[in-house]
Amino acid sequence: MTGFEITGASAADMELMRTWADAEGWNPGDSDRFAVAVADPGGFLIGRVDGEPAACISAVRYGSGFGFIGFYIAAPAFRGQGYGIRLWDAGMERLDGRLIGLDGVVEQQDNYRKSGFVHAWNNVRHEGRPQRSGAGGRAAATGSGRGPGAGGVAVVDAAALPFGLLAAYDRRFFPEPRDSFLSAWTALPGRTALAAVRDGRIEGFGVVRPCSGASRIGPLYAATPQIAAALLQRLAEHTPDGVVAVDVPDANPAATELVTGLGLVPTFEAARMYTGPAPDLELSGLYGVTSLELG
Repeated sequence: MTGFEITGASAADMELMRTWADAEGWNPGDSDRFAVAVADPGGFLIGRVDGEPAACISAVRYGSGFGFIGFYIAAPAFRGQGYGIRLWDAGMERLDGRLIGLDGVVEQQDNYRKSGFVHAWNNVRHEGRPQRSGAGGRAAATGSGRGPGAGGVAVVDAAALPFGLLAAYDRRFFPEPRDSFLSAWTALPGRTALAAVRDGRIEGFGVVRPCSGASRIGPLYAATPQIAAALLQRLAEHTPDGVVAVDVPDANPAATELVTGLGLVPTFEAARMYTGPAPDLELSGLYGVTSLELG
């Protein structure tokens, strides 16, 4: 281990981490790292061997009691030499004293259990071009107009709403306040954030962001499947080819039924795991998690 050093990641390191994650098939957002840099500047760690990047991890702090592990990768040339576990230990130490979450790929879940993580649910990525036929398509059509739709619900640009309302709504689906992260996440270039509003109340919210593969939607929250479908359809319209990916929690069966009804197909799976009891979230309204890498 001579010459191994762990430091905070630079902007160039974070771009390299995104490239490594792409090579693993994770398809992270092109600019996700900038939202983390605003919320928790020390949240990305890089390990170097004699100055060469060898492994990386994100250990992002949210609020006072929650943290999330992601981007845990060792470069192929440095695997099996103990560098990854040293970086893992550094990330866990950074989040010591907090409830910690992660999304574990299938082949690593046993290792995460050995570190004290407990399975909560599975997030299954569904990809494709949303269809308008079938039950899902009919649901989307009723509420996707720019003015009031069925039941008085309107889909609007989220930037037109007071940010405090968006942050309070997000708090129903995430363990801690994350206002600075959310502000950056919704406003980075190339992204579209939409909200479903009824009588001044937010009843749905979604963000789509560019990626090297299918554009990813996350988060996707909604009071009903119809509202979720309307948001998903409208967000897909803001992508270059209409192809989207949504990381759907199987803890909400209505979400799985919705995306399959719209013609999206499962392509990737990870287990949401926590170091303690799963936080009390409004799972019935969670149709797509924000990010498998960042929580």
